Amino acid sequence: MLAASGVPSPLYRVYQEEFGFGPGVLTTIFGIYAFALLASLLVVGGLSDHVGRRPVLIAAFLLEAVAMVLFLAADGVGWLLAARIVQGLATGALTSTLGAALLDLQHRDRPMGAFINSASPGLGLSIGAVGAGLLVQSVAAPDTWVFAMLTAVFVLAALGALLLPESSPRLPGAVASLRPRVHVPAAHRPAFVVALPLLLACWAVGGLYASLGPSLVAEVFDIDNHLVGGLLILALNGTGILGSLALRTAAPERAMLVGALVFTAGGLGTLAALVTTSAPLLFGAAVVTGFGFGAAFLGAVATITAGVAPGHRAGLLAAVFVVGYLAFSIPAIAAGVAAGHAGLIRTTEVYGVAVVVLALVAVAGLLRARRRAGSLAAAGQAAVVAVTVRS
Repeated sequence: MLAASGVPSPLYRVYQEEFGFGPGVLTTIFGIYAFALLASLLVVGGLSDHVGRRPVLIAAFLLEAVAMVLFLAADGVGWLLAARIVQGLATGALTSTLGAALLDLQHRDRPMGAFINSASPGLGLSIGAVGAGLLVQSVAAPDTWVFAMLTAVFVLAALGALLLPESSPRLPGAVASLRPRVHVPAAHRPAFVVALPLLLACWAVGGLYASLGPSLVAEVFDIDNHLVGGLLILALNGTGILGSLALRTAAPERAMLVGALVFTAGGLGTLAALVTTSAPLLFGAAVVTGFGFGAAFLGAVATITAGVAPGHRAGLLAAVFVVGYLAFSIPAIAAGVAAGHAGLIRTTEVYGVAVVVLALVAVAGLLRARRRAGSLAAAGQAAVVAVTVRS
C-alpha cells in the first residue's frame, strides 16, 4: 500500500512534460493526496476500533484499486487530482487500520508493532519510487504497466483480507467515531508533545524529497535521469529502515534523541550539497538524514503508543499520522509555490534551515524531559529514604 503512494513521484516529471504544468501545480497534485489522506484519518481513522479491522481493510483496498484505475485513465491534471484524492482516502483508512492490526498481533515479549509501523513508510515509498523510476527509463508506457499491476494487487489484497482473523475487540460508538477529531488519550499527551517537533521535521523533509526531489536532481544537479530521482527518494526513505533496525532495542527516548541528532547532521549536509552543487554529497546527506528519520520515528511511535489500550490504538496512530501528513504536505506545497518565484535552490535552502531548527528544538525538548524525569526520580528516592529513616 505504501509503495503505491510512492509510485507517482518519479512520474510527476513525465506528467509535467505531457500535460504542461509547473512546480506549483505539481506540488498541489502531490499535496491534495495528503489532504485527502488526512480527511480519511480524521473521519475513519478510529473506525476499526469499533467495527473491527477486517471490514475497513476490505473497503479501503477496493478504494485503492479504484484510484489505480483513475491513474490508468488519466489524460489531464483533473484526472490526476481525482486519482490522488481517492488514493489519499484509501491510504488514510489503511494506514491507521493496518498499523493498529500490527499492534494487536505483536508478541508481548517481542513487540514489533512500533518497529514495523515506523519502518514501513520509508521502505514502501522507496520501493514504489525506485520501481516506477526504473519503469520510466525502460518501458514505453510506464504508467500503464505500474497502475495495471497495482489494480490487480489491491483487488487480490481485498480478497485476502476476507481470510484474516479479526484481531480487535469491537467498542460501541462507531457512528460517533466518524466525527472528525484528533484524539490523544491524556496519559499519552506528554510524550506526544515532546515528539511533535521531530515528527514535523522528519515528515517535512520526506514531503520535499517525494514532491520536488526528482526536479531538484534534474534542474539543480543537471542529472536528467528519472531513475536517479527515484534513487534519491530511496537514499532518504530506504535508509530509514536501517535507522529503525539499529535502534530497535534501544529505549524509545534514546532512539528519538539519537535519531534527532543524526537527522540534524543530515540536514546540514544537504545544505552543504546545495551550496557546493555536489550530487554525491546530496545523496550522502540523504542517507544520513534517512537513518535519523528512521531512528527518530521509531522512538516517537514507541514512546507515544507505549501501553495504549486496545480500543484506542487506531485512534492514537491516526493522530500521529495526521501530524506526519500535515508536515508532509503543507510545507511541500508552499515550497512548490515559492520555487516558482524564488527558485528551487533558494527555496530548498530555506526549507533545509527550517527543518534543522525544528530538529534542534526536539533535541532540547528531549533533554529537558530527561532532566525532569531524573529530578522526579531523585525526589522519589529521597522521599523513600526519608520515610524509611522515620520508620
